[in-house]
Amino acid sequence: MSKFKKGKKGKELPPISTASLPDIVFMLLCFFMVVTKMREADIKVRTKVPQITELRKIENKSLNSFIFIGPPSNQYQAQLGSAPRIQLNDAFAKPSDIMTFANQRRTDVPPGQHNEMTVSMKVDGEVKMGLVTEVKTQLRKANMRRVFYLGNKRSEKK
Repeated sequence: MSKFKKGKKGKELPPISTASLPDIVFMLLCFFMVVTKMREADIKVRTKVPQITELRKIENKSLNSFIFIGPPSNQYQAQLGSAPRIQLNDAFAKPSDIMTFANQRRTDVPPGQHNEMTVSMKVDGEVKMGLVTEVKTQLRKANMRRVFYLGNKRSEKK
């Protein structure tokens, strides 16, 4: 009577293939590695850096420490005022704290690489040089001799 044969009523479905699952996971991992940007420090000071003409790329970023100098951002001005402040990594500091900061960084680095350690200073263009000179003096006392200033590349307009 019926042209079609009915198969077994208890026939099971074939298992789902998971062969492409590693490919999907790998693509997601690559996507998040490309999109994610790691930030070492939460910047709490405003810095409008001056334009510079000579650039040098930092070779080993793991041996680099950051010092930010500028007026506190708007959320911290009520507590700290508008005078320029020094920020070492994630905390405000005084110039006298730089020696401790440098020694702490030195203990994190293998002894053979102490001479390769650098300090990058991002200084607001309106900050007085007296504060910058005081920071540089403290860095000299801590034997941190490689200091770079961060800035924006000057546009070549003719």
